[in-house]
Amino acid sequence: MGFDTSGLLPLSDALQGMLEQLACCCDSEQLPLPEALGRVLASDIASPLAVPPFDNSAMDGYAVRLEDLASGTPLIMAGKAFAGQPYQGEWPGGHCVRIMTGAPVPPGTDAVVMQEETQADGDRITFLAQPEPGQNIRRAGNDIGKGACVLPAGTRLTPREMPLLASLGVASVAVRRPLKVAIFSTGDELKPVGTPLAHGDIYDSNRYGVRAMLARMGCDCLDLGIIPDDPAQLRAAFIRADAEADVLITTGGVSVGEADFTKQLLDELGEIGFWKLAIKPGKPFAFGRLPHTWFFGLPGNPVSAMVTFDQLVQPALAKLSGQRFERPLQLQAIAAEPLKKSPGRLDFQRGIMSQGPNGLEVRSTGSQDSAVFSSLSRANCYIVLERERGRVAAGETVTVEPFGGLLL
Repeated sequence: MGFDTSGLLPLSDALQGMLEQLACCCDSEQLPLPEALGRVLASDIASPLAVPPFDNSAMDGYAVRLEDLASGTPLIMAGKAFAGQPYQGEWPGGHCVRIMTGAPVPPGTDAVVMQEETQADGDRITFLAQPEPGQNIRRAGNDIGKGACVLPAGTRLTPREMPLLASLGVASVAVRRPLKVAIFSTGDELKPVGTPLAHGDIYDSNRYGVRAMLARMGCDCLDLGIIPDDPAQLRAAFIRADAEADVLITTGGVSVGEADFTKQLLDELGEIGFWKLAIKPGKPFAFGRLPHTWFFGLPGNPVSAMVTFDQLVQPALAKLSGQRFERPLQLQAIAAEPLKKSPGRLDFQRGIMSQGPNGLEVRSTGSQDSAVFSSLSRANCYIVLERERGRVAAGETVTVEPFGGLLL
């Protein structure tokens, strides 16, 4: 695949190498707006109108002309303007117009004086403050200009974007079809949940984590279940995934010492690189492609599978889906306790961050063994410790990465 796998591959190199090979593979379709939630925009959305579409009042108060206030005498209220019911009568000199928030300002309005800065005596309104020109007026197009790009292609539509598009009168949008991802777990020791375990068996948990993260990304999942360490069954699973999906993700079978026929089959069917990544947890990882399908091989240890999906597979799937992807936010925090670390690999330890007396602080969730999934379920962030860093003393500054949409 063009990478040096003789040593440990830095995470940044692995990610860059993958992304350089990937491109969006999802066609577009036009959907009614209510059906587009969670989908990725295939093209920019340009505003068909200005927002607001007319000059309107930002306050409940009185629309005035500054020249009428020059004498300092009370003004007579000529009428009222409401949202959806603009004032349409005559507006003679020496008069003002009672106006409510959101109502169009009458032509000639210089400012809106909020009602708290006035005194009313019947229809006679005394103004207690001299307004500035344009005060409390929202100008047409002040929020969005007509023709302006409001959402770029690659935006995943969430409940934040839906009302924005509706406010512009957008009834349908061009979106990408969902990426179809096949998944399976490998290993004779794996058993489905709900079945009794024999000595040496464990429940297959990785598929539940991978499926959940795929659902968060809006992917269609083809779950092929547990495939035993049998060449014929593995071959059939690889061939089916290659025929029916855009991507295949497996867990297990990529570590040193695991069944060699897994690697042999992948090398025979496609172009696959088996990497040793300079990260912890998650050193074993595989990437490549079958004839028609991109392939990601995750480690079998549960935490390793989740971390490699989160850090490597998520941005890759985003690019294949046509989604704009931003790297997770990273913050600085104070280690509230010592942290064990050996130089050599970028370490994603599971942590709990909280606001302490001196700012943001973080502590470990306990055992960082890659098979201890309970430590991940208790965490709300990664403690990201640099590759060459060693043990961390309490009080030292560390980088934390709050869990985002996939792990929340």
